[in-house]
Amino acid sequence: MKILSTLFFILVVLFGLAYFFGGGYIPEQKNYAYKDFVKVSAPLPESVITSPLTIKGEARGVWFFEASFPVILTDWDGKIIADGIATAQDEWMTEEYVPFEATLTFDKPSYGKNGFLILRKDNPSGLPEHDDAAEMQVYFK
Repeated sequence: MKILSTLFFILVVLFGLAYFFGGGYIPEQKNYAYKDFVKVSAPLPESVITSPLTIKGEARGVWFFEASFPVILTDWDGKIIADGIATAQDEWMTEEYVPFEATLTFDKPSYGKNGFLILRKDNPSGLPEHDDAAEMQVYFK
């Protein structure tokens, strides 16, 4: 009886681990947050993306300049395959979060299945100490 209960316990643990690590358990992720400046609701990190790509989220007003900031999509090697501008959907002259949206059109890279979506803080001064960027990995379909 003791051997049977031990085997049952081991099976339960193994099935639980297989479920957790095998993709059966996927924690709900509502957005990607970078520091306390940017929250991206679409796409999420590790998402599979297609063109045109719509990017949505919220950023603190300090991330914008003249109601916009640059958005870049690279291939696995860092080559820029698309760039554009995210625009504020509300009053941007605040320190609070402001909704933004951007759309990028791109050709799927012929080599490599992943790339990076980069949201750059607009830096009209050009001073490197004011540079910042949120970066997340994405996959191409």
